[in-house]
Amino acid sequence: MSCLARAAMAIFSSFLACLKPLKAAGCGGRGAAGRAAEEEAEDNSSSGLFYDLRTLQVATNFFSELNQLGHGGFGPVFKGLMPDGQEIAVKKLSLTSRQGMREFTNEVKLLLKIQHRNLVMLMGCCVEGQEKMLVYEYLSNRSLDCFLFAKEKSPSLDWMTRFRIITGVARGLLYLHEEAPERIIHRDIKASNILLDDQLNPKISDFGLARLFPGEDTHLNTMKISGTYGYMAPEYALRGYLSMKTDVFSYGVLVLEIVSGRKNHDGRLGAEKTDLLSYAWKLFQEGKSLDLVDSSLVKYNPDEAAMSIQLGLLCCQASYGDRPHMNSVHLMLSSDSFTLPRPGKPGIQGRTARWTTTSSSAFTKTNPSSTQTGGTKVSTGSSFVEEYSRNSISISSIDEGR
Repeated sequence: MSCLARAAMAIFSSFLACLKPLKAAGCGGRGAAGRAAEEEAEDNSSSGLFYDLRTLQVATNFFSELNQLGHGGFGPVFKGLMPDGQEIAVKKLSLTSRQGMREFTNEVKLLLKIQHRNLVMLMGCCVEGQEKMLVYEYLSNRSLDCFLFAKEKSPSLDWMTRFRIITGVARGLLYLHEEAPERIIHRDIKASNILLDDQLNPKISDFGLARLFPGEDTHLNTMKISGTYGYMAPEYALRGYLSMKTDVFSYGVLVLEIVSGRKNHDGRLGAEKTDLLSYAWKLFQEGKSLDLVDSSLVKYNPDEAAMSIQLGLLCCQASYGDRPHMNSVHLMLSSDSFTLPRPGKPGIQGRTARWTTTSSSAFTKTNPSSTQTGGTKVSTGSSFVEEYSRNSISISSIDEGR
């Protein structure tokens, strides 16, 4: 049996094991999926967890280009319409992508374990012969980048919506890091992986690169660096050090993109503004943070905007020990009593793929559980939140970077 077939069998075994407590069933998994899956389907044909190839072909007009929503490392994504009128999104594994097969297996295993309003919902899969597909809920507004970086900004992406997206993504990451059955590091938080529903509520998607952290593990070292340039934390990109703070860094970049309405790296804006993190840091130091706000916004809340910029910089600190955990981030965004520590210089990636590093120690606690890794002090868990009234924070005090 080929490696691909064994992988497919493993995926279906995981699915079938999860079906019993869920009382779900139904399968179109012929070929590599094996007879066991088909027999299970015959006994339990009422559920839609497994889809047959023919059904998805018809739903997507045989994977027509007109139905294609996008394309990623996994493969193309298509919109589908089921016979009952339900809209779906079908993620089709590229037949030539070995990496895609690993991502497929990983995404199935992870999404079976989790459920949250700010995470995209996996509805099922299809494994027939060489065809491997994942079926998701369809989100009518596609991904955040389609709104955020469009030439003509949609008026629906007003400040209230942007701030709701910032807080929604924070809730989703908090769930993955601390509330899910097992801790999960996403590894690829970016605007194109944030899908928007019909009310523009955010849902984190694309778990193909995600990693499980079983037990009390807080980090791991890996030789395989996967992610997106511009969103990767320096310690991960340079040394393969992966932790929850890796996602926090990516989240910080995303927050600054949402506030500014621009990509994290854009050479068309001139040398001073090319790198978003360095430009945001420069404005913060000069007490001009609000100059970063997207000029297309006619109205916005200056307190929330200034706080979001400072929070984004805090999440992008060069040293992972100086970044907040997502529980602190969520509290800062939702509580009326909090303080935001003054950030140091963020981890700014230059054209030579090097990062500058300046460490403040706002989020690092010295304790017996700290360890040394690669000459960098590691704190296994600290949450830095002090009492402060949101209403008493002035623009000048937030902007002050000195």
